[in-house]
Amino acid sequence: MTEVPLQINATIIDAADPERLTTFWSELLGRPIVDRSGPYVWLRREKGWASAFSRPMSPIQRRRIACTSTSHPPIRLPNSSGRGARRSAPGGVRRRGFLVMADPEGNEFCVIPGGSVSVGLDAQGRAHYLD
Repeated sequence: MTEVPLQINATIIDAADPERLTTFWSELLGRPIVDRSGPYVWLRREKGWASAFSRPMSPIQRRRIACTSTSHPPIRLPNSSGRGARRSAPGGVRRRGFLVMADPEGNEFCVIPGGSVSVGLDAQGRAHYLD
């Protein structure tokens, strides 16, 4: 019997204010809000991947929101060079060669140019697409 590999179905991000955070990501990604059920606010599924934002239910989960996020998704700008990425993302900071921004709750994400999957890291793990 051949085992079928597991796949990630959705990413659910804890948020102090799920409506506000979902609205931010909806506008940034061009994916409309499609559902509100229980503590979840869902963005439209694309390419098999869904995203939701949720208010944690327990006090322990709510305290965890105050900690720094460990996820750091790269956001790709289609048909954009490094300079285009820099112009499209005012307020970002350069960190290790990446343009880094944050959503309204401080969750960081990188803005990278469209094109190939790789941004061409050097031996120290630094990107140079903004050079």
